[in-house]
Amino acid sequence: MEILSQMWSLLGLLTVLQNVLPSQLLSLLHSLYESLQDLLSPYSYFEIPEFNGYCGVDLNDLYRHVHLYLNAANHAPGAACRRLTLSRSPSSNRISFAVAPNHTVHDAFRGQRVTWTHHVETAQDSLEEKRSFTLRLPKRHRHSLLSPYLSHVTARAEEFERVSRERRLFTNNTTGSGSFESGWVSVPFRHPSTFETLALEPELKRQIKNDLTAFADGKEFYNRVGRAWKRGYLLHGPPGSGKSSLIAAMANFLCYDVYDLELTKVSDNSELRSLLIQTTNRSIIVIEDIDCSVDLTADRTTKKTQAAKLSKRKKSQTASFTRCEESGRVTLSGLLNFTDGLWSCCGDERIVVFTTNHRDSVDPALVRCGRMDVHVSLNTCGVHAFRELARNYLGVDSHVLFEAVEGCIRSGGSLTPAHVGEILLRNRGDADVAMREVLAAMQGRMLAAAAVADQAENEDTTVGVRSPESVLLMGSPENWDALSGKKRKEQNGGNNNWDKKVKFFVRLRSLTRSDPGR
Repeated sequence: MEILSQMWSLLGLLTVLQNVLPSQLLSLLHSLYESLQDLLSPYSYFEIPEFNGYCGVDLNDLYRHVHLYLNAANHAPGAACRRLTLSRSPSSNRISFAVAPNHTVHDAFRGQRVTWTHHVETAQDSLEEKRSFTLRLPKRHRHSLLSPYLSHVTARAEEFERVSRERRLFTNNTTGSGSFESGWVSVPFRHPSTFETLALEPELKRQIKNDLTAFADGKEFYNRVGRAWKRGYLLHGPPGSGKSSLIAAMANFLCYDVYDLELTKVSDNSELRSLLIQTTNRSIIVIEDIDCSVDLTADRTTKKTQAAKLSKRKKSQTASFTRCEESGRVTLSGLLNFTDGLWSCCGDERIVVFTTNHRDSVDPALVRCGRMDVHVSLNTCGVHAFRELARNYLGVDSHVLFEAVEGCIRSGGSLTPAHVGEILLRNRGDADVAMREVLAAMQGRMLAAAAVADQAENEDTTVGVRSPESVLLMGSPENWDALSGKKRKEQNGGNNNWDKKVKFFVRLRSLTRSDPGR
């Protein structure tokens, strides 16, 4: 009781002194008290306000990083806080938590315990709130902990922001022609394709994932060697081989936005550069069917023709004519500067992807090393890719017809992943029916290929075909008998080959008609 009475007496004395003493003296006493407290305390305190300066306009980026760091769903120390604030923004795909106002959360770094306190103060006669985080570190380790710990917080916050934010799919906008209007419009990117669901051979899948991981983690490497932090991919293969699905899987794997650039909507090289500047970091820029988008390969031929026609004119007229011809459209040189020129380094961590059905139709200047660093050939389904499709669509790891299907694949009857996927999707309720239909489609493909080959072989040995050799033989009557005997032998040989192929397909048909339960 005596202690309590003394405490009340001391509080009463402090209240009287606060009313009697001038404010300058009270401020001095308060600063002396804080200095004494800092001297005797074993901790150092660092305040991180929400805004920089006194105007409250410039957002403190470190405050945002601390907020994201403490909000990370996989951050174990955050769960130890007694009170959390749950939220989910429209641009995020997960629920995040924040430290409640005036509450503390503990963390550990390099064997030392650190503490974060979230302060929220309301200004007098105002509804505005002043927010800040206070970091408490052991005083004797503050010099060795402060800088590495804040770097750790920033790295974890950026990673959490990259993973949790909603990705967007952009396309170039033809209506936004004003200088202050964006050249892109976007929608949420929610493509479900992943490397786990892609119908690719395991080795190719592993190589692509390793290359993407090395690129995403290569910021210091690219700065050290003096290269722009970008990567070029050329995806080529027949329609339905999975080029678009691979792009979506790459975006989901790296958590990047996707910019689908339609070259036919771009008026000239200047607009192409403007679109490049408006793209963000950590994005994939896609130009599909590069050989069909614009007539890029015609640039060199056109210039050669113009040079031949204008060889007798003055150089100034030639240069002026060439500039007029190139204005008003995207040229090969403009696209080269887009992918590998000075303008290509205006952003970091970007991947440029070209797709084509015919690799030979693309200008060699576009696909050389430094522009398209990785060339990925996507063809028809292999054995492993087909098993992956069967597992995804039908939920089966083995089937009695797997061996027959794999035999067709090795014999040249393979189908594209899109074709196989459509058959499996249509019959996903019955694995036996789906497998039989896939096998029948592969057999039909093999029969069609064999028929085309035999037809071409028969046409080569027919008298009516006026090949150079047949014309010469037809012109000399003494060679007719020899030619007819030769044709009879070739036709007999062709019939024998056809009989062998028919017997092979009859055996495959018997497998499909057999009971799968045997």
